[in-house]
Amino acid sequence: MAADFDALLAESVKLELLVADLYCQFTNSFPEDADFWGKLMFEEVNHASIIRSVAEFYKPLGVLPHGLLAPVLQDVRDINDKLGALIEQWQGAGQSREAAFNIALELEQSAGELHFQKFMASQEASSAVAQVFKGLNRDDRDHAERIRLYMMISQAA
Repeated sequence: MAADFDALLAESVKLELLVADLYCQFTNSFPEDADFWGKLMFEEVNHASIIRSVAEFYKPLGVLPHGLLAPVLQDVRDINDKLGALIEQWQGAGQSREAAFNIALELEQSAGELHFQKFMASQEASSAVAQVFKGLNRDDRDHAERIRLYMMISQAA
């Protein structure tokens, strides 16, 4: 269990940090959207810190709160491999804003990202300790919805 836990934790943190790296690329590629992507980037780094903190608290107990991490290690690894390729691809090409939005939406709806968001919104996270972590994440919720809204606003402008 410890090896699986450690591997899943490492891959989950890596997922958040890779998404942050991609959003950093978007920040650099689209100065007109830099504030938007920069905020999401910061929040993804925050998610990685929250996952680490929750895991450090619960690991001695031998269990994690249900739903904090995606249950299948290989799924998270697959997403991370895709993210690494996307980041490499993005660096060399002049991609469109629309492509950035679509990539971000797809990522935010992926298994790893959805598990974190669902945990933070769930009744499972109702313990006093979980409430502390939910408070830390209070302003970082539902990136997919915020990306959709920003897309609509920016396309209308």
